[in-house]
Amino acid sequence: MSLCREVVTLQLGHYSNFVGTHWWNLQDASLCYDPDLPPGELQSDVLFREGLTVGGHVTYTPRLIALDLKGSLRTLKQEGSLYSTGQDSSTLTWEGQIMTHTESPPLKNSFLQDLDKLDKGELLVEPDFSIPSVPPTHSSGGTVAMDTVNSNLEHMRNSYRLEGSVGVWSDFLRLHLHPRTVSVINQYNHDGEAARLEAFGQGEALLQGSVLEDLEDRLHFFVEECDYLQGFQVLCDLADGFSGLGSKVTELLQDSYGGRGILTWGVAPVNHPDSNPVKELFHMMNFALGTVNMANHSSFFCPLTLRGGLGRRPSPYTVFPLVNYDSSLWYHSSALLALALDSMTVSYRLRYNSSPMWQLADALTVSGRKVVCAYGSIPFPIMQGSCLPDALCAYGDLLPWKPLSACPELVDGRCFGQSVTLKGLERQRLVSPLAPGTQPSSSLQCARTGEDVLDTYMRSHYPHTPLAVQLVSTPSTLTPPFPQMFSSLLDSQGQIHSPAPSTAASVSAVTALPVLTSVQSSSAMGQVLAQLQKACVAVEMRRSAPSFLCQGLETGDLAESLEQLRSLASRYRDDSGGTLRSSSEEEEEED
Repeated sequence: MSLCREVVTLQLGHYSNFVGTHWWNLQDASLCYDPDLPPGELQSDVLFREGLTVGGHVTYTPRLIALDLKGSLRTLKQEGSLYSTGQDSSTLTWEGQIMTHTESPPLKNSFLQDLDKLDKGELLVEPDFSIPSVPPTHSSGGTVAMDTVNSNLEHMRNSYRLEGSVGVWSDFLRLHLHPRTVSVINQYNHDGEAARLEAFGQGEALLQGSVLEDLEDRLHFFVEECDYLQGFQVLCDLADGFSGLGSKVTELLQDSYGGRGILTWGVAPVNHPDSNPVKELFHMMNFALGTVNMANHSSFFCPLTLRGGLGRRPSPYTVFPLVNYDSSLWYHSSALLALALDSMTVSYRLRYNSSPMWQLADALTVSGRKVVCAYGSIPFPIMQGSCLPDALCAYGDLLPWKPLSACPELVDGRCFGQSVTLKGLERQRLVSPLAPGTQPSSSLQCARTGEDVLDTYMRSHYPHTPLAVQLVSTPSTLTPPFPQMFSSLLDSQGQIHSPAPSTAASVSAVTALPVLTSVQSSSAMGQVLAQLQKACVAVEMRRSAPSFLCQGLETGDLAESLEQLRSLASRYRDDSGGTLRSSSEEEEEED
């Protein structure tokens, strides 16, 4: 029997909850409850907890704490509905006249309406026996029969086009949350111009009083029921005041749960609505302060964004060849980051031979390089019927992934360590099926295991870099309402058609996706941190954005943090003493 090392997840901020919602939907879609089937490669108990409703139904909910601001939930009840008794607990003793004022609830989109009907058993679809049965999820709280949620929604997949109806993350949440999961910070508003959480100092000042007590209470609830807690994974908004809150939260975790892993992912969208030069300056300063402070208090810190940079004038955003996404939609960009996160967290979620969080962090943060960077191939492009060696050979001298941390890939392979994960290829496709006597055209075709293939390929690009490789045959399962934003060249399993479909009518929805990711300690990150520090130092905050310093952040604290950022960037110089700059673009400095 494999040992389950539990993980508690924290999501701090609205975009973090966008990424987290897609990520939990992916986890929910991959759950299997059939005892007759062999256990999966990933151990879901690492992330989920089992409980009972008041009616005696077994529940399976994320071990999750999600913080957001007032007005950010829309149709979602803060306490959820899973443990509701359905009875009015209030008792009226007043015998006089009573006047009741009711407010119309927000209108739910088609997906949420169908989920409600499924929960009540009102939505049934004639079975299609050509589609394999999918195990049930606990979205129903135990009230919906086998196969209902996944397969019934699968039949109606084409009716969900939520791009115009997703305003908040709960608009596409497909699973129930525990009553202790969602915490709303009422001091600040999600929408509107007043009472906005925009500056680092505001977030720092939040973690005291009732907010601190509430967070500690929720932490104790989830942590104390764990048998072998391995640590925490933290998703935190990096562009707004949540960067300050995240700095204090990671400090709290470090002080209270020393020795546990704290893997922090600082997430940021490509752009923000109603942005202006002052807000962009705020974003850049929050990036800098959040990065250095959360890195100080975490096992590692990884920026996770499709932006082209962390400054005010970033390079073009990341583009994937087989994905047609709208970078302005948080619903789209967060879905891609969630797919990457699903792959990058595999190593400490494996059922067998898993590597605990601390081991992954220790391998990547040698010499105090606690800020790592991520790259991803979403999806990993492979032809129908092809094999991994052929797919990798097609890249030649190029690397198969794109940046996910606003870091360019350095062509000279200056990397201090990396963890590479390939998710979604069957074992028989990991090696070359050469017939006996056939001369291999590449060393990759000689490898006898998928691990050897990927190891050989990576070492051809990074010959002196410590490397960890994980392969999982289970792909990322895409179920409604994951956005269908993929190229028509892909088949339903996320592989490239061979030959290409002749008509649009023959294009099927993508239901699974192979993904390749790398988490690296790279001198490219040192370059990004150095550029960010110089851009921040060059700004006279008292003249350009005095309100940023009126939120509890002292000038001396700002200067000290930026000096720490400069020192952190210097740790990424290569062993030969070379500089961090490698191209003319790296010489550009931002105003």
